[in-house]
Amino acid sequence: VQLVESGGGSVQAGGSLRLSCAASGRAYNVRFMGWFRQAPGKEREGVAAINTGEGSTYYADSVKGRFTISRNNAGNTLYLEMNSLKPEDTATYYCAARLAPMGVDWNRLSTIRYNYWGQGTQVTVS
Repeated sequence: VQLVESGGGSVQAGGSLRLSCAASGRAYNVRFMGWFRQAPGKEREGVAAINTGEGSTYYADSVKGRFTISRNNAGNTLYLEMNSLKPEDTATYYCAARLAPMGVDWNRLSTIRYNYWGQGTQVTVS
């Protein structure tokens, strides 16, 4: 699976951005997709994830009510709509995918659960 992110940029606090992630290769086998972010000097953290079969979504507490994860009907593009952006949202954002199912009690936002990663796109909020 190949993943390519786009849509990052610089925005003022309170503004909005929409990230996109184009999936190719074995995208039809993907069970979970997610957005993760990594700020300088910090560990990569999960932001939002989606079960591609059920459509269930999962969010980090820090972005609930502000960010929305979604996919297009063809299932080959993942989106992250980000509203009410804050300076602490500044980070490199990564798209990730997993082919295998997850256990019912697994953390869907854990980086270790994902096998395929994009190259990242920078989001800067000032």
